[in-house]
Amino acid sequence: MSTPTLAPPPPDTEDLRALALRHGLSVSGARPSLPEYTRQLWSRRHFITAFATARLTAQYSQARLGQLWQVMTPLLNAAVYYFIFGVLMNTREGVPDFVPFLVTGVFIWTFTASSITAGTRAISGNIGLVRALHFPRASLPVSLALQQLQQLAFSLCALVIILFCFGVAPGWSWLLAVPALFLQFLFNTGVSLVLARLAARTPDIAQLMPFVLRTWMYVSGVMWSVEHVLAKNHLPHALLLALECNPAAVYIDLVRFALIDSFTSGQLPPHVWAVAAGWALVAAVGGFIWFWKAEETYGRG
Repeated sequence: MSTPTLAPPPPDTEDLRALALRHGLSVSGARPSLPEYTRQLWSRRHFITAFATARLTAQYSQARLGQLWQVMTPLLNAAVYYFIFGVLMNTREGVPDFVPFLVTGVFIWTFTASSITAGTRAISGNIGLVRALHFPRASLPVSLALQQLQQLAFSLCALVIILFCFGVAPGWSWLLAVPALFLQFLFNTGVSLVLARLAARTPDIAQLMPFVLRTWMYVSGVMWSVEHVLAKNHLPHALLLALECNPAAVYIDLVRFALIDSFTSGQLPPHVWAVAAGWALVAAVGGFIWFWKAEETYGRG
């Protein structure tokens, strides 16, 4: 009777790793280094732009008025806020050019709120794409923030018409809106990256965000003047500083300062441009690194 032949023992894990490295193999879905990840993201810039434009075009494709809703939605919101806050609560008292003041606030706030809302669903809302294709996952929240910037461009066209109708003439100061909106875009993108990672693991965050954003809107001076309220109330210094340095309020006030003559530099918080740039830098860099650290986990589980 012949003796059965024993199978050789399986190779050691270290031997397999050395064999894979020798033949140029790597772990599937492994996170690249931060510089390499940045290069990969830049190489997908055309996809990011095309994806943002396609989503913007398809957003209202089923509505009869189509792309007009991109302008009508913030205008209708502004009309509701004017009736409630400007008429019923009389927050327009003491605020020159209240309608341009209000509409500017609503449009600029909508830019931030929509970017953050879209960011919470960047991964979970595109899970099929994430699981089917290999690409830097940061492309999704970045493209969604870019989509909201494109939509803001439509809203700004309506805003310019409203400013003309209420006697606000264009001037060189309008150019200041460009760096202000660019800094706001960086801030929005950074926060979207943070929330995209959080919501990918905890989908309930997407349900919580409308309540968080609504509260944030009410303390950001969208419908009322932060400067006038602070002048009438004896609030703790820490609370005053928080209201003045609130990033949403800072970007809103910068655009108001750029577009509305009656909104002067005296209504801006101290070192406003430094504060705006600081928020943009911290959010964009911190959000990007935070998102990158979990790159290999997206779409798994």
